[in-house]
Amino acid sequence: QEHLVESGGGLVQAGGSLRLSCAASGSIFSRSAMGWYRQAPGNQRELVARITNTGRTNYADSVKGRFTISRDNANNTAYLQMNSLKPEDTAVYFCKARWLGIRDYWGQGTQVTVSS
Repeated sequence: QEHLVESGGGLVQAGGSLRLSCAASGSIFSRSAMGWYRQAPGNQRELVARITNTGRTNYADSVKGRFTISRDNANNTAYLQMNSLKPEDTAVYFCKARWLGIRDYWGQGTQVTVSS
């Protein structure tokens, strides 16, 4: 059973934009803080952005001012708008739901590739 389904990855030139989506089941989404993480080859998975179920956000320093996380509670979907993309943003991006602060659900990941 897939609890989280990501979409929106792809290949884009440096300076371009992409929007990632993460669709979740309603039973999970409404009680979860949502986060986007990324993992590049040879690197550890790192937090990109996070949004609580009340809308508070935080970002990695490397993406502040370029990426925006949001959530649509009516449609159980979280988004990551990525602007001014750089080659170093290339990674597999994962969505995570932190349910009631006690359990994590992960999506399958979506590849983002930024060409120079």
